Amino acid sequence: MDFLEPLNQSLFLLVNADPATPVWRIHAALLVANKLILLLPCALAALWLWGGQAQRSLTLKILVSIGAALCISALFGALWPHPRPFTLGLGHAFFQHKATASFPSNHTIIIATLAFALIFDRRWAGWGWATLLLAAIVGMSRVYLGVHFPLDIAGGLVLAPVAAGVAIPVWNLVGAPLTGLLQTLYRKVLALPIARGWIRA
Repeated sequence: MDFLEPLNQSLFLLVNADPATPVWRIHAALLVANKLILLLPCALAALWLWGGQAQRSLTLKILVSIGAALCISALFGALWPHPRPFTLGLGHAFFQHKATASFPSNHTIIIATLAFALIFDRRWAGWGWATLLLAAIVGMSRVYLGVHFPLDIAGGLVLAPVAAGVAIPVWNLVGAPLTGLLQTLYRKVLALPIARGWIRA
């Protein structure tokens, strides 16, 4: 991958903001880069709490897929610990970040894996493509703010369908008993809200 590094750095410097960037743009980018991902647990909780059997099955497939994606990301980080731009003295970083491996972008791979789980389900493909666009926007905002390289984002987008494509068929084979167990546990733990009709049984 060393042959791509000059291109990677050149693209980073083209996208990365600089100290003359208007403050409102930096704040908007910070919102996109660090806060939009918080919608993911909210969306999954809503799918489970107010959705039917199909939505709950999809929620579990998404969670398993994201778990697989994070394992893949950790493996790449351990085997190929690519430094972040600010550790190389490149560009400008607009928020503090630990000097962990940059490839692939975890924010990007998490949101993109959700997107591909939706796309692979077909019934949710429209939402999936919209979510994939969101993953790219979140990823590029992190390049803009100086904590990732463009290839980190591309890596997350490429590895996400691999994670979902492997995890979902495995879950379809072995996940049915666990789904029933989780449903039972959920109904016992949240028996009162269910009884009052606040959430679905």
